[in-house]
Order: sequence, then structure tokens, then C-alpha cells
Amino acid sequence: MPTPLRQDTLFTGLTRPQMFAGVTYSYFVINAVVGIELFLLFRNWWVLLASVVIHGIGMLMHLEEPRIVDLWLTRVRTCPRVRNHKLWRCNSYRP
Repeated sequence: MPTPLRQDTLFTGLTRPQMFAGVTYSYFVINAVVGIELFLLFRNWWVLLASVVIHGIGMLMHLEEPRIVDLWLTRVRTCPRVRNHKLWRCNSYRP
């Protein structure tokens, strides 16, 4: 009879992405760029509260899956819309 697999908590810690303030580093950089662009566009300090709200939304998204932004970026990069998407309602991978 086979023995059950042994679970190691260190493995889980080593496979998690780099996190900063509850979100991945890529999400944090995207949030910082959006916040700075909004500040430069509207020239108002209150606009930076939008970055806090966006960061809070990101923290909630990253609770379920820490790599959600990286998975979405990979999907957008490798699976573009095809010409007949409205007809077939699906995408295809680009070779």
C-alpha cells in the first residue's frame, strides 16, 4: 500500500510570488503608475485616494489567488481576440 504524500510548508512559501503590502510587486507597480498619472492629470492630492482604493481591491483579489495579475497578463498576451469571436464566442492561442 502506498504511503500518503508528505506536505511541506516551506515549499508553499518558496513558490509564492514576491508580495508588497498584500499585493504582488507587478500589481503594486501598476497601481503606482496609475496613481501618479491620475495625480498629474488632475493636479489634486485627493486623487491619490483612488490608489488606496485600487490597492484595497487588489488585496481582496490576491487573497484567493496570489498570481491573479500575472495570469491575466499572460492570458491577454498569448490569447488575443480572433476575428470571428462574436460568431464562435471563443479565442485561440497564437502560434
